[in-house]
Amino acid sequence: MSHDSRIALTKDVSLSRLVFGAWRLLNGAVRPDADQVARLIGSAVDLGLTSFDHADIYGHYEVEAAFGAGLARWKGKREQIELISKCDIMLASANRPQNRLKHYDTSATHITASVDRSLANLGTDYLDLLLLHRPDPLMDADETAAALAALAKSGKARAVGVSNFTPSQFDLLASRLPFPLATNQIEMSVLKTSALTDGSLDHAQRLGYAPMVWSPLGGGSLFTGKEAREARVRAALAAVAAEIGAGDLAAVAIAWLLRHPARLVPVLGSMKPERLAAMVKALDIVLNRQQWFAILEASEGRPVA
Repeated sequence: MSHDSRIALTKDVSLSRLVFGAWRLLNGAVRPDADQVARLIGSAVDLGLTSFDHADIYGHYEVEAAFGAGLARWKGKREQIELISKCDIMLASANRPQNRLKHYDTSATHITASVDRSLANLGTDYLDLLLLHRPDPLMDADETAAALAALAKSGKARAVGVSNFTPSQFDLLASRLPFPLATNQIEMSVLKTSALTDGSLDHAQRLGYAPMVWSPLGGGSLFTGKEAREARVRAALAAVAAEIGAGDLAAVAIAWLLRHPARLVPVLGSMKPERLAAMVKALDIVLNRQQWFAILEASEGRPVA
């Protein structure tokens, strides 16, 4: 038994069950050139990671263009992959000198301009999925929804969702749209379990959407952190890995997410094909209930009530 390799978000749009997260594309000591990015794209696709998660702000607004240059060199076809991007965070950056401080903007003008810029940077004429990156306390739900609906109608965004929204914030925006929101990208990992109890995953199951998950390995702290919780979880993962014959703790940590019935879609952050290959093995791991709860118990530091 293994997990499905794809997840349907809408009747027309599906994602690979594990998504390539492009956030760290430019974080290395040396900036990758277009040919190196093209090879990375090819390696990801060969592993079944056909969906690529972006945001306009990544790399201080430079990742999308760097990825787009690589995509232009990649030998595959656009319809073989899914491009995801996010907007509404206004980052204080040398590349956006008009932003005096970090803030949010869900106005129709900004959303439309941001999507057009992302399309140009990525070298494509459509996004498979557009997400609002963060809840905006000044969001006018009617204006924001109208902009998203117009982008969907124009074909620039095949599906629309949100990221980091609470269930009530999700419901507010959804109430103004002529179609369902496709997903909510939330933070969750074996070290960040609040989605189990804050209503996020209950909401997803009730409405039937598959949540995407960012930082599924705790931003790397699962393996580098020195706190007691991190040590407990590593030990629990190692025990389960030994029990099932898995060779990689990251794969077990990803499998822990995949076991949840809300159909979670983890976004992987590594830029190393060998690490991605190890994590993809999570698709072949199905934890039983006691293994899953043993990892939860280690994370919470106590047995369930």
